[in-house]
Amino acid sequence: MHFGGPVCLAQDKAPAPPPDVLIFTNGDQLTGKLVRGLGGNITFHSDMAGDITVSIDKVKGLRVGGNFAVLRKDAPVEKQPVVPGSFAIEDGNLTVAVKNEPVETLPVKDVGYILDEKTYREEIAAKQTFFQGWNGSIAGGATVVRSSSNGSTFNISAALIRIAPLADFLPKRNRTTVDFTETYGKLTQEVPPPATTVKTSIMHADAERDEYISPRFYYLGEVAFDHNFSQGLDLQQVYGGGVGWTPIQKPTQQLDLKVDIHYEKQQFFSQDPTVVVTNQNLIGSTFSEAYRRNLPRKMVFTQTANILPAFNNSNAYSANIAAIVALPVFKRLNVTVTTTDNFLNNPAPGYQKNSYQFVTGVSYTLR
Repeated sequence: MHFGGPVCLAQDKAPAPPPDVLIFTNGDQLTGKLVRGLGGNITFHSDMAGDITVSIDKVKGLRVGGNFAVLRKDAPVEKQPVVPGSFAIEDGNLTVAVKNEPVETLPVKDVGYILDEKTYREEIAAKQTFFQGWNGSIAGGATVVRSSSNGSTFNISAALIRIAPLADFLPKRNRTTVDFTETYGKLTQEVPPPATTVKTSIMHADAERDEYISPRFYYLGEVAFDHNFSQGLDLQQVYGGGVGWTPIQKPTQQLDLKVDIHYEKQQFFSQDPTVVVTNQNLIGSTFSEAYRRNLPRKMVFTQTANILPAFNNSNAYSANIAAIVALPVFKRLNVTVTTTDNFLNNPAPGYQKNSYQFVTGVSYTLR
């Protein structure tokens, strides 16, 4: 019996590509997928063994099916415009085959990086726009009082960082950081009359660009702005450049030490019209350190400290220190505890030199 209508035949699926094969110098073999080659080592993924890393001089042979970019050790990564292609390793030599190009052979000791085509094109060959690759967190908190005293205090902060290239296993070319924090509040005491109002307004903003000349050394340019109603500081502006060093650089912790030479302008105000304030135009330096540490249970501790002496006025120095602990609560949400101390040796007349804050809030990690 025949029924009308089209007859659908099952289409055979395309055969899966053969696995990559890694052959050790002792003759053992491992099948799986090549992840990357980096710094004289090969990272290879096997379903049975997981990710393993082996020195490239322990590899007798390697056969891969995908396209990879092979970068030499004797030239900067970003200055090697290569075309990804197939390659193989055999007896200490690496052979690269690119379509319509002559086959190239080089000793494995001269190989710096072996990157898959997608990573190479996105992280090295392509030019990132300014808006790509940002990481960091945004935080906020509030305190509201309604009684005989009525007050509200709000705190918002953002700490953003962008490192190029994005892949953390590649050497850094540059790093851009942007930080902003604002604490603003008013407290009105209505009893006993007349009502009195106390204002809080503390703002800090900065941006820095680091250009790496080696994995641990870089030169930098920076700007910073500060306003602190509690010290009579209307606006402090800093524009400078300097150098930085990263003596500790590990997955669990990092320490940066920096020094710059800058121009600094301090503008003050006074609530008493009979008091004359003196603004400052300064040439000085910033000596700073920044430390980050990953703690158990995915907590993160960060700490920064800066000392700003002035060359043309030894009395007009300042300093600040901050420490933050972020405790994860749900996915990208964290509870943050922040303590900050700002010291200004020459505040406006009648104001104290120290301004201390202790803030708890909630932060959101971008990625």
